[in-house]
Amino acid sequence: MTGKVYLVGAGPGDPELITVKGMRCLQEADVVLYDRLVNPELLKYAKKEAQLVYCGKLPNHHVMKQETINHLLVKYAKKGLQVCRLKGGDPFVFGRGGEEAEECVKNGVAFEIVPGITAGIAAAAYAGIPVTHRTLSKSFAFVTGHQAGNEEAEHQWAHLAHAVDTICVYMGVSHLPNIVENLLDNGKSPETLIALVHWGTLGEQRTVTGTLANIEKKVNEAKIVNPSMIVIGDVVKLHDKINWFEEEVLPQLPVMQG
Repeated sequence: MTGKVYLVGAGPGDPELITVKGMRCLQEADVVLYDRLVNPELLKYAKKEAQLVYCGKLPNHHVMKQETINHLLVKYAKKGLQVCRLKGGDPFVFGRGGEEAEECVKNGVAFEIVPGITAGIAAAAYAGIPVTHRTLSKSFAFVTGHQAGNEEAEHQWAHLAHAVDTICVYMGVSHLPNIVENLLDNGKSPETLIALVHWGTLGEQRTVTGTLANIEKKVNEAKIVNPSMIVIGDVVKLHDKINWFEEEVLPQLPVMQG
């Protein structure tokens, strides 16, 4: 008997943002392999007898290698178990879900993809920043910050600087100077608006806004680190106007533990 792997997006952090289908897969799973950015509150919904396997990864330090994760998914499924691979955000948006799905195909293991709400949209929304807006932004791009200092990827910024209205950068705090420099070198105005949303959708959420000219100083003063989303574009001006979460909801929320 062969089990099945469910690659489930847990959402950006707020446990209420997981989808109904994602929650069902979590509740029915015999084994749950979960990442560092998955809210621990979600694990309370797993079956009491379910095996919980931590696959967390820190910058420059992987608790479990991707090859090991791939192996475990196949191993548990071939034992006839229902496997929930619980991933922060969406499994196909910088989540390596495609690689895990390929491994299932390679080994003849049945699987399903359960999309989740990605931080690029959710963290921005919780900061009062819509990634699209009828008069301010008609297009957006998701970019990984890990390649910001990579010479082979420098040409991408030449296109990004003018191809879209809003740029959302994942895990880019450590490369912020490179990001700013690349955008300025490729014609972006120093007055271009930029925001960093730290721990978006959670009790620790903080947002720092500025321009390409001053954001590095502001981020250093605020001691903003990853996990943070970077949002670049005119839509950032709406943060002060519709910052609903940090002004109205955040003061009433407990801080995430773990």
